Amino acid sequence: MRADLHTHSFCSDGTDSPAALMRAAVAAGLDVVALTDHDVAVGWRAAGAEAGALGLGFVPGMEISCTLDGGGVHLLAYGVDPGHGPLQSELRRVLDGRNERLPAILSRLRDLGIDVDEAAVRSVAGHAVALGRPHVADALVAAGVVADRREAFVRYLMPGKPAFLPRYAAPLWQMLDLVADAGGVSVLAHPWARGSRAVLAPEAIAELARLGLTGLEVWHHDQTERDSRELLALARDLGQLASGSSDYHGLGKVDHDLGRHTTPPKQLERLLTAMDSAATAATSADPNVCPMPAVLP
Repeated sequence: MRADLHTHSFCSDGTDSPAALMRAAVAAGLDVVALTDHDVAVGWRAAGAEAGALGLGFVPGMEISCTLDGGGVHLLAYGVDPGHGPLQSELRRVLDGRNERLPAILSRLRDLGIDVDEAAVRSVAGHAVALGRPHVADALVAAGVVADRREAFVRYLMPGKPAFLPRYAAPLWQMLDLVADAGGVSVLAHPWARGSRAVLAPEAIAELARLGLTGLEVWHHDQTERDSRELLALARDLGQLASGSSDYHGLGKVDHDLGRHTTPPKQLERLLTAMDSAATAATSADPNVCPMPAVLP
């Protein structure tokens, strides 16, 4: 049972449609895939329908932009009710933060002599619900300013670079509560990738586990083998499930192929059990909550 629990479609910053992503997952030899677009659930219906037609297991999820102690953290939320009012409101604030930042980023680029306008960004963003730095990067590629997204981030869009600007992200501790109230399960995405260990030290992760975190993304391309070994040991010590994922973005991340890392079957089973328990607890507290279950063939 090969399960990839972290992928993106063109509904956020990937390049495949949700349905095409499901077909690519089958071609990659996967048995189960989660669609985890940034801060949105709009691709779930199309992805789930295509997965069902293909006999592919489907897990509905999203990757939520959060903050902890002034640092950026990403939270994978599985099985939430996307119509849950408080969660929906907070996600809208996150999405608005992306869109509201765009003009200021483009202004900074113009100050550098790079004339890329909002129309150019929208033309490459396609079906994305909100326009973020990856779409600006794609516009820079289309304009011939850089060769690929990575160069755009390294030269202009990463923190500390001339066109970077911060935006709103949800407090992590608050999002843990909102995900639980919406019937979902929370897993830290790539907790030690790209310097995130400075924010998510073992002691901080232990506190998050106490507050309701369910798992850690242990196996990820942007984490070293040593990171993965230490995260696995930490997950075991804290009773957290351990997932593995590709963080696939289609052509947006050319070195994150589907199935590059997968979640062991026993850990997938733990996730599915946790989703069932979270859904039961949320609907018992509020019968109007409608969590989205995983569907396996």
